Amino acid sequence: MATYIGLWCRLLRLPFAVTGGERHIARGRRRLLSSTGTAAATAETEHLGGEAVVAAAAEKLCTSADSEVSSRKKTFSEVQAERKEQAKRMVLINCPVKMSEKKFLQYLSLHGKIENHFFYESFGTFAVVEFSNGDSIASLQDATSIQRFRDEYPIPFKTRHFTLTLKKLSRQPDDQRLLHHHKQSTIPTSDLLQKLCRANNVSDQLNMVMDECQLTEENTKLRFLTCSLIQDIVGAYFPDSTVKPFGSSVNSFGRLGCDLDIFLDLDETKGDNTRRKTGHINMEYQMKRASSERIATQKILSVVSECIDNFGPGCVGVQKILNARVPLVKFSHQPSGFQCDLTANNRIAIRSSELLYIYGNLDSRVRALVFGVRCWDRERKITSRIPGPWITNFSLTMMVLFFLQKRNPPIIPTLGQLKNLAGAGDNHIIDGHDCTFVSDLNKIKPTENTETLDVLLNDFLEYFGNFDFSKNSINLRTGKMQNKPESSPLFIQNPFEQTLNISKNVDQTQVKRFVTLARDSAWILQQGEKGPSSHSSQPWGMAAILLAATTNDGGKSKTAARVQKSARIKNLLDSLTFNLNTQKRTFGTQA
Repeated sequence: MATYIGLWCRLLRLPFAVTGGERHIARGRRRLLSSTGTAAATAETEHLGGEAVVAAAAEKLCTSADSEVSSRKKTFSEVQAERKEQAKRMVLINCPVKMSEKKFLQYLSLHGKIENHFFYESFGTFAVVEFSNGDSIASLQDATSIQRFRDEYPIPFKTRHFTLTLKKLSRQPDDQRLLHHHKQSTIPTSDLLQKLCRANNVSDQLNMVMDECQLTEENTKLRFLTCSLIQDIVGAYFPDSTVKPFGSSVNSFGRLGCDLDIFLDLDETKGDNTRRKTGHINMEYQMKRASSERIATQKILSVVSECIDNFGPGCVGVQKILNARVPLVKFSHQPSGFQCDLTANNRIAIRSSELLYIYGNLDSRVRALVFGVRCWDRERKITSRIPGPWITNFSLTMMVLFFLQKRNPPIIPTLGQLKNLAGAGDNHIIDGHDCTFVSDLNKIKPTENTETLDVLLNDFLEYFGNFDFSKNSINLRTGKMQNKPESSPLFIQNPFEQTLNISKNVDQTQVKRFVTLARDSAWILQQGEKGPSSHSSQPWGMAAILLAATTNDGGKSKTAARVQKSARIKNLLDSLTFNLNTQKRTFGTQA
């Protein structure tokens, strides 16, 4: 009987379709299976007898419930809460290069059931271990000793970051070997280009770029664990505070190797005075006072930076940048390999992360196009990790989203339309800015647009290759072009702080260069092959526009053109060398 039940489970569980055309196919399959499956199940239960009837009915109810749950998209807050709870049950362990994975797990299992684990390489070999119960961590901490050195005295601040060593006198296990390391960095450009040339079409190439560059499940877990470890430190001073990631780490557009943006949320620490008043007596905490919220934030971050610097294992290069528009603390977390930016009271940034999460999960084409465009921009040196007059990844993402709002029919709604769908619990006014939009993705009507990714990529390049940046600005609230309120070369309105231009740093030279590259790449896509050819090994599609040399402006001399061409070749070689070195040095590859 179990065999039959298992068979029907596999038959009735359908994948959740995300694009318009696939939804119609999935609905037809559900109707077909619901009719044929019921008849077949009836015949089966008659053959098995009364006991099977009960079991089959129960299984049918379970399958229906599972199908409903699997088809429902989780909200941003639900995903973050699950990840945060999961991170509390994790530990980070620095391991020997060679050891028995079996013995390692046997030892840790003495403290409780292990839910998941994986190994990766940063400044050494590390393991992330997730226990089923948080009490297992306390048991492990009780059994852990503090290592003492002759010339150094350890600061006795116990964390969930451990070091595992093998006793020299004991016999080493026979199965001692190199551990399997999970990928924590992007594929080298040369390898990516080879894979792209083996794809069937441009749409497959864009999905391939996304699959190779997006954050893995393991990397995402490591990001939340890093925040949880920082919260253990901050909690010594602010026990009701929470530390959580935002930005690329959680908005569904994060790339392997991106920085870890961390938000110190002190709202719970401030509390709600109204709920504590009872009768005629009111009790309040006695606290230090600051003349403004900004000064209070600066003082808090100053203390937190000292805590991280003094008590955070593996936290190095701590810098206070307290006079910036948004005060922050920068540091490197060597065990994870992340460059971290910690801010406080930056609640609008959290809402921006949730907005991008919603857009990224409405339609599978959104993320694929964003990853493809950003890969193209990165290889063409439009973006840069070094601060300067370059177009940022955030600005590029906003440009892609605006383009998708302009399709006919639109692929994603405007922010104004998302606001109209908002419920009572979605109302958010932060520092006087309206940050209201619907949080439940299931309330948003799916698009009827069925355009393929290859069409969208070509049209994106053509659209912005002919966009009048000198007059028009980009506005996600309305999905419409508007006259620029200021003379900045590129004006992309902040979705929430509407008077701010998120691309104010970009100069005219970079805008012109972006337009030229967009036009050239659109031409290459149109002139090139539609897919791989057995008669040619030349790059095509995405591979072609990643490698293509840009055309020169008409007014440039031949000498300047040669210098520019040499610079492009050097940039490509530097990019390949950087990626290869990063792959070997920073995170490592799979063993």
